[in-house]
Amino acid sequence: MKKWLIGLGIASVLATGFTALNTYRRVANTSFGPGEHLEYRVHYGFLNAAEATVDVSPTLYKVNDRPCYRVNVDGRTVGAFDLVTHVRDTWRSYIDTSAILPQKFYTNLQENKYRKEENITFNHVSNTAKAEERAERNTFKVPDNVHDFISGYYFLRTIDFHKLPTGQVLEVPAFYDDTVYNMRVRYRGKSVLKVKEGKINVLKLNPILPPNGMFKSEESIRIFVSDDVNKVPVKVEVDLWVGSMVMDLRRNNGLKQPLRYF
Repeated sequence: MKKWLIGLGIASVLATGFTALNTYRRVANTSFGPGEHLEYRVHYGFLNAAEATVDVSPTLYKVNDRPCYRVNVDGRTVGAFDLVTHVRDTWRSYIDTSAILPQKFYTNLQENKYRKEENITFNHVSNTAKAEERAERNTFKVPDNVHDFISGYYFLRTIDFHKLPTGQVLEVPAFYDDTVYNMRVRYRGKSVLKVKEGKINVLKLNPILPPNGMFKSEESIRIFVSDDVNKVPVKVEVDLWVGSMVMDLRRNNGLKQPLRYF
């Protein structure tokens, strides 16, 4: 009888463990991997305004006992813009390699006199996000398969847009700055984009923005993504209430497939 109870206990523990493991989805990813490097230049009118780099570490990291890609996004203002608005921002996401979900998200913002540094750890079994450095109100309830804004973008890169009708809206739940919201992106179909290197086939995406005092409309951001296995942004256009901004891909390496210009 005692052996039967011990066996039942072990089976229960194993079953609980396997249930926890199975709460993770599996997402097929052929679009990105370790070692990917992207560099962007941002223009405000005729001025060079900022630079950004997006790096997927060449090695994997283990977070919450899960193998993860480590993605770093660094942004900084340059030139005359840097004299007016001094920005040195870093965001870092540890993205589960099989579920394409964030396990940890790091923010370090230095914008003029404003400073913010924070680590958010996600628990996708209990559906919580925890701000590690805080003593009070540090744990937040989040929905299933929640993202940070970096992992949400990388998840979108796994989508087969050729199966979607033009006008389809994709929604991804996300958590940022103590708030749960839906990242909503409208697929606008295919196009050909002329860039410095030549012409390239692209997919057109419009993030749908909430009303605010910065952007002219809910679709003021237009993202042109390479129509290939990579699905990397090669150009982003932003309409502001005052002027407009353009972000261009300047350098890249480590892609799954070289970008094809013609």
